[in-house]
Amino acid sequence: MNILPIMEKFFTIQGEGSYTGKAAYFIRIAGCDVGCVWCDVKESWERHEHQETSISELIEAAKASNCNFVVITGGEPAMYDLTNLIAGLKAEGIYCAIETSGCYPLKGAIDWYCFSPKKFKLPCEEAYNKADELKIVINHPSDFAWAEEHAKKVKEDCSLYLQAEWSKSDKILPQIIDYIKSNPRWRISLQTHKFMQIP
Repeated sequence: MNILPIMEKFFTIQGEGSYTGKAAYFIRIAGCDVGCVWCDVKESWERHEHQETSISELIEAAKASNCNFVVITGGEPAMYDLTNLIAGLKAEGIYCAIETSGCYPLKGAIDWYCFSPKKFKLPCEEAYNKADELKIVINHPSDFAWAEEHAKKVKEDCSLYLQAEWSKSDKILPQIIDYIKSNPRWRISLQTHKFMQIP
């Protein structure tokens, strides 16, 4: 695949998960059929509303940022064959991470796999084996038990994160703090980019 529907691409600071605080070039691919009701980028769902962009243009834009870390996100980026995009970025010495719900088998040799499963569409089994990072969005107290179900299935060295659904942070974050105190193998993922008011 040499063309992908792109909602946006931008140079920023990674705000979530294991690479929080690191300079990152984001490539947000349009198209998603997961349908999270609390998604904060619903405008990314419809692929046909966004411009198709060549792989070579995406690689050149990432190179121009002088950043050696790219995050491929969406939407749901694993809906597409990412082989050429990832290979092209890595050929330029750029480390590649993906943020995915794990609903689709990944095509491409990614460096870092952030697995964020959703209740709205179940992940495929390979996501558990590939996950370097498991990031669970907590929207309701019942989600803690759901998070543990997924944690049982990932690799032993997979990093485990709980992240409050942004619109409910005031209510949910104290619950996450208490939970992690009792279950210290988990860590908190804060959406620090929103506190910093950056993309």
